[in-house]
Amino acid sequence: MSADWAPAITMSIIALSVSAAFVLRGPVGRALAQWISGWSHNEAKWMELKAAKQGVPLGEVEQLRAEVEDLQRHLAEVNERLDFAERILAKGRGADRIGSGT
Repeated sequence: MSADWAPAITMSIIALSVSAAFVLRGPVGRALAQWISGWSHNEAKWMELKAAKQGVPLGEVEQLRAEVEDLQRHLAEVNERLDFAERILAKGRGADRIGSGT
């Protein structure tokens, strides 16, 4: 019984391999290769390579990176303030509950 399926399975594997080779040699394969190659680069290096391919000057990339870092610091500060405000509000609610029960 399994001998009857062997040629069909073999031909299916060959057909799949050939069709995958054709698809991966085209634009889909190039896009997939760029995506995978980005895994090996750190975020900054990947941004520089992408900007260089698009003709963006390196100084502009550095300026954008500085702006992003500034925004990240600002966001961290805002998150700290929000956490502080939430703790103060939670402490106030807890005191009201304790005081109203006695």
